[in-house]
Amino acid sequence: MNGRPRFGIWALVHGSRGALQDPEEPFDASWERNKRLVLAAEALGFDSTLIAQHTANPYDDEWDELEAWTAAAALAALSERIEIIAAIKPPLYHPVVLAKMALQIQHIARGRFGINLVNAWNRPEYEKAGIPFAEHDERYAYGNEWIGVVEPLLRGERVRFKGKYFQVTDYQLRPADHFRARPTIYVGGESAPAQVLVASYGDIWFINGQPLAEVSRLIASVRAHPRSGDPLRFGLSAFVIARETAAEASAAYAHLAVLAEKDAAIRTRQAANTDPAVVMKHTHAAQTPRIGTNGGTAAGLVGSYEDVAKRILAFHGAGIELFMLQFQPFEAEMQRFAREILPRVR
Repeated sequence: MNGRPRFGIWALVHGSRGALQDPEEPFDASWERNKRLVLAAEALGFDSTLIAQHTANPYDDEWDELEAWTAAAALAALSERIEIIAAIKPPLYHPVVLAKMALQIQHIARGRFGINLVNAWNRPEYEKAGIPFAEHDERYAYGNEWIGVVEPLLRGERVRFKGKYFQVTDYQLRPADHFRARPTIYVGGESAPAQVLVASYGDIWFINGQPLAEVSRLIASVRAHPRSGDPLRFGLSAFVIARETAAEASAAYAHLAVLAEKDAAIRTRQAANTDPAVVMKHTHAAQTPRIGTNGGTAAGLVGSYEDVAKRILAFHGAGIELFMLQFQPFEAEMQRFAREILPRVR
């Protein structure tokens, strides 16, 4: 594909992305840590950050969890260049309220904001709050209707909408977006309903970390759906372990795998809380051992600096524009990536 690849980082909203009991990266999901992390990423040349949305920590509700939208607004004000993406689960916000929040953060960020539409997998987050957790396909039907209200509001259009879930009468938001038509819409999820949704409303489809052949198949699948407007673009999540040699990378991977084994009980509890219809759950079950969330090391970005750079360029050639990355220990490995990999791929 044309253009250079872009690189982002996952904000550490619920602590480490790999092993949760790593002495080199003690648990810290605080605002202060995330602020330092994102501003450091910006200084190192990263293009974007993704702030996942959870009201309670999905591993253990006794642990801290960063709130996505207030953090996104604060980061938008503190940063200068990096793109801020906040995830959103539609049942948690009425579309009119969310669209207004998104436009305000877009103004604070001076045009650097995006929303990441996800349709949820963590059942207790909803049920414990008394929020209905619909079955998989109905969540996507709700999400389609929800974004069908949000998208024109983000454009500054006057919206009249009557559907199964929402009725909006003659609603318009001001000020509209001064910077572009509207904030960027990212969409996650790989099921058939998710592909229909992203083809209809998304700008960029986030794919969970998987081997190149599977990523290429998914890109071809969603491109087959009817679509109007600009071509769909693609992002990929990946956990990176890069070293001078492949042997050193393998040793670092093995070290993290041993640490991750300590989290077996936590991961079992998390799996039990996950909707079994979520495609990501079945994809990840087939990719073991795996380190990191959202596919993690399954994308294969483990190896020597040269090998990791070549794999990134292969994904980019297949259509991946934005790589949303995880590391551990995050700050040190993020610096290593900026020093060793960015010059090789740019």
